[in-house]
Amino acid sequence: WPSTAWCHSFASDHFRIPVLEEIVGAPPTAELEPISSEYTQTDEDDMGMTYAELGVYGTLRKISRLGPVGMFQRLVVQWGDNYTPSQVAEKVKHFFRSYNINRHKMTTLTPSYHAEDYSPDDNRFDHRPFLYPRMDWQFAKIDEIA
Repeated sequence: WPSTAWCHSFASDHFRIPVLEEIVGAPPTAELEPISSEYTQTDEDDMGMTYAELGVYGTLRKISRLGPVGMFQRLVVQWGDNYTPSQVAEKVKHFFRSYNINRHKMTTLTPSYHAEDYSPDDNRFDHRPFLYPRMDWQFAKIDEIA
């Protein structure tokens, strides 16, 4: 299959809709605040992390099932060329603070009831908790290791 970028470029040229390139090239934003010459809202600025980092966190959290300390230990090795252990610690703690605040928004079914072990619906097969306590102990452990 052709890439999404190629499809947008083709549609822009073929159907003579040049605004598509502008739309595709625009930074992702919720557009909750007016954009001015002094202020441009972007999702990455609002989240405090890039989409690339978010993808790594999501994979380590959901696929690898890592908690804060395990994720920190993995990322210290993975990101060791670009960040100090203290910087990785702050990034991981920021992710988990945000994750804890927003996890309940990802559940659409009654989280305590699962009628079957497997379903193509992600939420039925996702047995992770949706409410989390504060992670003071885990964050202290990360700081001790860093």
